[in-house]
Amino acid sequence: MRAWVIFLLSEQPSSQLLISVMASQIPRLSKRTSIHSTSLAASRLHAAALTSTSEIHATGIRSSTGASSSCCSTRSISTLKSKPIVLQSVGEPSRAPSFQAAKMSTMPASHGHNEACCNIPPVVSEGYVAKGSYTELGNYKTYVTGPADAEKGIIVIYDIFGYFDQTLQGADILATGKKSQQHKVFIPDWFKGKPCPIEWFPPDTEEKQKNLGGFFSDPEHAPHTVAAKLPEYVKAVQASNPSIKSWGILGYCWGGKVASLVTSGDSNLFQIAAACHPAMVDPTEADGIKVPFILLASGEEPADTVKEYESKLKVPHHVETFGDQVHGWMAARADLSNARVKEEYARGYQTVLDFFSKNWS
Repeated sequence: MRAWVIFLLSEQPSSQLLISVMASQIPRLSKRTSIHSTSLAASRLHAAALTSTSEIHATGIRSSTGASSSCCSTRSISTLKSKPIVLQSVGEPSRAPSFQAAKMSTMPASHGHNEACCNIPPVVSEGYVAKGSYTELGNYKTYVTGPADAEKGIIVIYDIFGYFDQTLQGADILATGKKSQQHKVFIPDWFKGKPCPIEWFPPDTEEKQKNLGGFFSDPEHAPHTVAAKLPEYVKAVQASNPSIKSWGILGYCWGGKVASLVTSGDSNLFQIAAACHPAMVDPTEADGIKVPFILLASGEEPADTVKEYESKLKVPHHVETFGDQVHGWMAARADLSNARVKEEYARGYQTVLDFFSKNWS
């Protein structure tokens, strides 16, 4: 097994990042292939690159097995493969990935995972047609789903890959997953139609590495930037949706960081928050969070950090690790053709809805 060590250096020495990416082979990914890596550190590349808001100004790559730097320009990952998933969305070209084979854990789920399948709508593995539509709100293209007269609204912060069909299906579940619990859900396009292209993974050429570094170093892609823009965006959405009386937020990956930042800040407008497989988990933010908070970690988030974060939460909360799931299993990297992933995808959304139902009056 090879292990690649990737160094991302920012302007501040304290934000030097070390990512060790391990896998048995280096597959070439097509334009419709997901980066569904089963290695712990591989899935942290994009999250780690955003840890510092400083511009990343140098990237050096070396092989821990002694290979030359030129041999290490490709990040080694493994992916899942099955027949292509074709999930159609409204007004958007399909961004559903295909996968290459890899073993998933057969570890049994905890907390009665089968219950989720009996409460929320059945999760569609392929051929999903999104129930919402796109509109312009607060100068951002926004996916909107849910009842027009809903009194509760949820702002969803997508992961770095943007409008993937698995993410849109999740938004639809949040909107109407329970008859007694209806929400109107909004997913703004913070990347203005230019999310991180899946084609850049693996970064096996100098051009891909340059593009990826540029994406992560763009200040507009930093969680702090989006957190600062949220209050004005919510006000604009509120003006167009007067029936909504209270707001929640849910973020995936770097969006989970946004949820943590905004609900621990002075400009918080949300009454409840969720972070799903969050990136850049920082326990120092936890004790400042002012609203009920649910954090669902994958098996690839650092367990000690997640535990410390939970220990500092002073509000009603639920923190749970889905130990046999990869970072991204509730959003763009969900392989819904895999029965186990599909089951835990459904249980994740059921867990969020249950928490919101109990803690959001």
